[in-house]
Amino acid sequence: MRVVLGVGGGIAAYKVASLLRLFTEAGHDVTVIPTDAATRFVGTATWEALSGNPVSNSVWDDVDRVNHVRLGHEADLIMVAPATADVLARAAAGLADDLLTGTLLMARGPVFMAPAMHTEMWQHAATRANVETLRSRGVTVMDPASGRLTGADSGPGRLPEPADIFDAALAAVARATHGGDGALRGKRVTISAGGTREPLDPVRFLGNRSSGKQGMALAEAALAEGAEVTLVLAHAEVPAPRGCEVVRVETALELRDAVLEALPGTDVLIMAAAVADFRPAELMDTKIKKTDDGADPVITLVRNPDVLREAVLARQGMVEEGRSEPLVIAGFAAETGDATADPLTHARAKLERKGCDFLVLNVVGTGLVFGQDTNEVLILDPAGGEPVPAGGSKRAVADAVVAHVATLLPA
Repeated sequence: MRVVLGVGGGIAAYKVASLLRLFTEAGHDVTVIPTDAATRFVGTATWEALSGNPVSNSVWDDVDRVNHVRLGHEADLIMVAPATADVLARAAAGLADDLLTGTLLMARGPVFMAPAMHTEMWQHAATRANVETLRSRGVTVMDPASGRLTGADSGPGRLPEPADIFDAALAAVARATHGGDGALRGKRVTISAGGTREPLDPVRFLGNRSSGKQGMALAEAALAEGAEVTLVLAHAEVPAPRGCEVVRVETALELRDAVLEALPGTDVLIMAAAVADFRPAELMDTKIKKTDDGADPVITLVRNPDVLREAVLARQGMVEEGRSEPLVIAGFAAETGDATADPLTHARAKLERKGCDFLVLNVVGTGLVFGQDTNEVLILDPAGGEPVPAGGSKRAVADAVVAHVATLLPA
C-alpha cells in the first residue's frame, strides 16, 4: 500500500516516528510530508531514514513531477498525524499553500487524520466545525486521546498511541476498499471465530477443522460498515483483520467467558466460532502413552456449555434490568444431516432451541466449508419463512450476514 504521511507541527510529532515504523515494517511504502513547523520538532533526516524515501514539504521541489498531483493520485491512504488545529483549519478551508494541503486536495483514496492539540483548541467551536466539515466530506477524523499534554496540563487533545492510530487507519482503508454505507456505524460488534481446542494432555487436544476464514470475513465486513469490532478468536489459520480488538481464547470455556464479558457493551453478537460440543472430563498432567499390555485408553467426555444459548439468556437478563438498546444475536450451525433428518431440519430445530435472532446454516463435510475460500449458506429466520441463500466467497457470505444484521437494528 502506498501511504502519504503528513506530519503537523506539534510536539506529538515525535510519536509519529513510531507510527511510521509500524507502516514500513508492515511492508507499506510511505512518503512523509512534514509541514515547515513539523521540521522544528523532528528533522527531515529522521523521516528519510525511517521511510527510505526522500522528504520534502515544498511544491517547488521536483517541479517536473508535479508532486502534489502525483502523490494525491497514487496514494492508497493519505493520513495526517498529528493533525494540528492549523492543519485541520487549512484542510477544511481547502487551502493549498504547501505540499501537504495541496496533496490533500488531490486525494483519490481515503484520508485519515489523528488530531493532537491543547484541550481548549480541540474544544473550540472553530475546530469542532472544521472537524465536522471534514467528516461530512468523507475524511476520517479520529478523536484524540485524553491524558497528559504539554506542560502540566491534562485533558482531551493527546495524540492516540501509534498502534491505535495504525489500526484505525487500516480499518478506514478497509471500509473504503470493501465498500459499505456505514450501516453499522457507531455499533459495537462482537464476533467469535476459529475452532476451539480441548486439551487431553500437555501434547494432544480435541479440535475441529475450522480455519477461521468465515469469522475473519465477518470481521472485515463489519469493519467496512463502520462497526467497532471485538474478535473472540480461537485457533485460526488466517490472521485477524487490522482494526479489530482481538481476545485470544483456546477452549470452549474460555470462549464462553470472553463472550459473556463482552456482551454488556455489545450491540451485535455473531457466533461464528466452531465451538467443541465436548471436552475431556480429565486433563492428564503427563502425555498419554501406549502401554505394554496393548490396552486402549478410555477417554471420558463431558458436555461443554452452550455458549450461544447462554448469551441469549444473558440478553434476557439485560432486558429485564432495563437495557435500552436492543442486542442482535446471530448463530452459525454446521450440519451434515443423518438418518433422522436433513441439515435444514436440524438447523431449524437448533434455531428454536437457541432462541437467537437468526441462524446461518453451513452444510459441512469432506471438502465443504472448512478451510475453503468459498461458502454456501442459508439464513434462517425464527418466524419460519423461506431460508435466504447466500454464497460465493466467504467475504460475500459475510456481507450478506452483516446486511441481514443491519435490518434488525433500529435506524
